[in-house]
Amino acid sequence: MPKPPATGCGAAPVLKERGQREVFCGLTGIIWLHRKMQDAFFLVVGSRTCAHLLQSAAGVMIFAEPRFATAILEETDLAGLADAQDELDNQVAQLLARRPDIRQLFLVGSCPSEVIKLDLGRAAERLSAVHAPHVRVLNYSGSGIETTFTEGEDACLAAMVPALPEANAKSLLIAGALPDVVEDQMLGLLRAMGIEDVACLPARRADDLPAVGPDTVVALVQPFLGETLAALTRRGARHIEAPLPFGDEGTTAWLWAVAREMGVDANTFARVTEAPRARARRAIAAASGTLNGKSVFFFPDSQLEIPLARFLTRECGMDAVEVGAPFIHRAIVGPDLDLLPEGPTISEGQDVDKQLDRARAARPDLTVCGLGLANPLESEGLTTKWAIELVFTPVHFYEQAGDLAGLFARPLRRKEKLRLEAAE
Repeated sequence: MPKPPATGCGAAPVLKERGQREVFCGLTGIIWLHRKMQDAFFLVVGSRTCAHLLQSAAGVMIFAEPRFATAILEETDLAGLADAQDELDNQVAQLLARRPDIRQLFLVGSCPSEVIKLDLGRAAERLSAVHAPHVRVLNYSGSGIETTFTEGEDACLAAMVPALPEANAKSLLIAGALPDVVEDQMLGLLRAMGIEDVACLPARRADDLPAVGPDTVVALVQPFLGETLAALTRRGARHIEAPLPFGDEGTTAWLWAVAREMGVDANTFARVTEAPRARARRAIAAASGTLNGKSVFFFPDSQLEIPLARFLTRECGMDAVEVGAPFIHRAIVGPDLDLLPEGPTISEGQDVDKQLDRARAARPDLTVCGLGLANPLESEGLTTKWAIELVFTPVHFYEQAGDLAGLFARPLRRKEKLRLEAAE
């Protein structure tokens, strides 16, 4: 198991910043959630801007029929001159008549619907009563006001928890959306250890919703699920604290925490993980030559920053200058903070102008930031990595460890190639 450094960042002071922030809208979470939940539909109650955002982010062709849409609030709705609730009921009825495959319908709040205080919670209760038992209607907020984009998934999963059935026996619940291929790899490793009773939130289909109760233990695969964890805890579930499963070290520590909780012996664990661990180490080594000795600066964006900084410093040889996160849930990222070697500034929240000044002064080899900051920083000679790509790309567990390291190595290799071409 990973050995903590002599002095980690678990007790390091946190620079708390409260100023102007660069954030991406929480509606973006729909892009990966609608692919994960195969019989769910996400109806955003918002403006045409919301519709354009989703269309652009998803890259959906105009004649495709995805499982998300926008119920457009017109000027009359925003002015309070029309009953938006009646119009919403009509749109939901038309949608369900046209798409009988829908089993879960999420009414997703947006900045416009929240500004006019449209009560989507009440609408979800009313529509659930109308369309039950075939369709369950739930509500959550995907608004980009004072949130970061991964909170869309957190809000969605937290909204599902109160409706989950009651569990009467010990069970393992894995919380956090993973690409199907990665989830299958994870479940295969757990089955090989003899852990069969495993459920996932979100489930791929509404009929497979996990049960939860006082004998449920929860392992998170995403660090941004603070509200989901709180909702599961209120249902009696108990959290398994562990580093997040990024890279060889993080994956092994996460799996061992789960295995130990479920009564797996050390010999069985070693037998199951030996081969994939070796593959992960070889794959990381192929990219870490580019990363070793380089400095990295994280702007707060996805909430993946702390576990990724742990991966880059301990497994790829990078030096972290600053690790900024929008929010720091110590119950979730505490184990990663303990493993992160002492040295970087740990910041929570953002005052973007002050942080830009610190990044310019540090001149890191690699800056991980949002889309809005990347091009300006590139124009100043800093090499950047889009934070959002780390959410959309499969990066968890052993088989993706090399790809994860490669995502950070690629911009550095590109810069070096351009430098050599310019010198010729």
